[in-house]
Amino acid sequence: MRKDPTNAEYVLWQMLRAKRLDGMKFRRQEPLGPYICDFVCHQRKLIVEADGWQHEGSRRDADRDRYFENEGYRTIRFPNEDILEDADAVALRIIEAGRR
Repeated sequence: MRKDPTNAEYVLWQMLRAKRLDGMKFRRQEPLGPYICDFVCHQRKLIVEADGWQHEGSRRDADRDRYFENEGYRTIRFPNEDILEDADAVALRIIEAGRR
């Protein structure tokens, strides 16, 4: 588990903590099977991932997402740039995903 979040992860956590988005309770750096989720809301089975440049099309991400899907979770990924440049749009997409 990482101690120091990236800037994007910090911004995202400020958005997600304390049930600020549609009452969803997120946990950060939460283990789920063999993987660690950046952020997960177990109640709505929603995983939110902040992706840096190293994640672009990563096979490991595809394997993780497939595992999470098999466990009944949906994964929504955001490039760090989107989180830092348009946090409001990211928040709206998370709320929409949590309502599905």
